[in-house]
Order: sequence, then structure tokens, then C-alpha cells
Amino acid sequence: MKVALVTGAGTGIGKAVALAFGREGYKVVLAGRRAELLNEVAAAIGPNALAVPTDVADPASVKALFAACKAKFGRLDVLFNNAGTGAPGTILLEDLSIEMWQNVVNVNLSGMFYCMQEAFRMMKAQEPRGGRIINNGSISAQAPRPNSAPYTSTKHAVTGLTKSGSLDGRKYDIAVCQIDIGNAATDMTEKMKTGMPQANGTVAPEPTMDVANVATTVLYMAGLPLEANAQFLTVMATKMPLIGRG
Repeated sequence: MKVALVTGAGTGIGKAVALAFGREGYKVVLAGRRAELLNEVAAAIGPNALAVPTDVADPASVKALFAACKAKFGRLDVLFNNAGTGAPGTILLEDLSIEMWQNVVNVNLSGMFYCMQEAFRMMKAQEPRGGRIINNGSISAQAPRPNSAPYTSTKHAVTGLTKSGSLDGRKYDIAVCQIDIGNAATDMTEKMKTGMPQANGTVAPEPTMDVANVATTVLYMAGLPLEANAQFLTVMATKMPLIGRG
């Protein structure tokens, strides 16, 4: 039975993917900041789930997460590097506080690196060796939304981290890839139904898709043999205004 670790697993995309891994028969490690939400997801999965409250922006907390995974399940086959945050989209670039900028960088970029680093350490040392790391990029890794400098910058950086990790992981049979997600329907994207700022300065509602489509796509990426890699994959609401943006 394979072992998957999902960060940001208490809500939204992370929760949907964690539940999908559980239904697929994986042992699942759930990481996130709110223990009560993680415990709810773990209860839904059953005895093959482990909830570990984690702050991915804290290297010590990340080390403890991966140590708990190893102690409970003995190995790690898939990391879904999903935890992320953003600054309010109503704040202009010139009005962003340094604290807002640093918080997004600490979670979206540094936190993702800390998790990749610990996954590398586990995966290269286990037997059989190797595993897969799936980084959550976002369509903002391809084209920005208005007033999204911290989020978009970190998601572009995630693409570089994915490419470097893919290259550096080859010698350990570690496949690193990235999923870019557009307009999956979660609590965080409810506002898309009423209106989102557009590049031309207008505000308009945007189509969304069922978050289950993301879970299905992640399972596909995770299920490939390690000799194959879906290096970059975009799953998005068909009618969302990405193509043609910018």
C-alpha cells in the first residue's frame, strides 16, 4: 500500500485530494494548521490516515511532519505539495505591507521547498527507492491576475523549483512535477461566481469546475510509474478567461 502526504489537507483542494487518495487505497498523511479540520478528514478516510498539525513556513514543523510520516508508515511514495496562501486581492501592489509579502513567500515558496527537501531525504533513502512530488502551481504560474504580485511571484518561482527538483531528483528515482489549477470550486473561490477583477479593469463572474476534477488529475499524476512524468499539467474550468489573458 502506497503512502501519500498532502499539505493544506484540511480544506479545499487539499481535502479533496486527500480523500481521493484514501478512496484509492493509499495511506494518507494530512498536514495543515488547524487540527480540528485535519481530524475530520482523517476520520472520513479511516485508520490509514494520520493527521499532523503543521506550519509549512516553519522548517522544524516540517521536519516533525516527515518524521511522523516515517514513524507511522515507514516510507513516502507521493507528496502533494499543496499548502498555499495569498494577500488580499483588493490591495494595490504599492500598498502591500512587507509582512503580507513575506507571509506569502514563506508559505508558498519556502514552505514548498522545506517539504520537497524532507521528501527528497526520505525518498532517496527508502527501499524501494524513489517517489513522486506534485507541486501545486496555479494558473498564476502562467499568467497573473490583477493585484496578485506576491501570489503570482511565488507561483512562478514554484515552476523553477519544480524544474530544479525534477532535474536533481533523477538520480534518486524521484519524479517532480507540477499541476496548475484554474477556478476549482471551493470555499476560497466562491467570490468567482459574483465577480473577479479582469485585466481590462472590469469585474466579471468567472466559470468554475468541480474540485473533484483536480483530485482525479492528481491521482492520474501520482499513479504513473516512476519512469514516466506528467511534468506540467493544467486542469481548469473550460470557460474560464485564462486563454487570451495577457
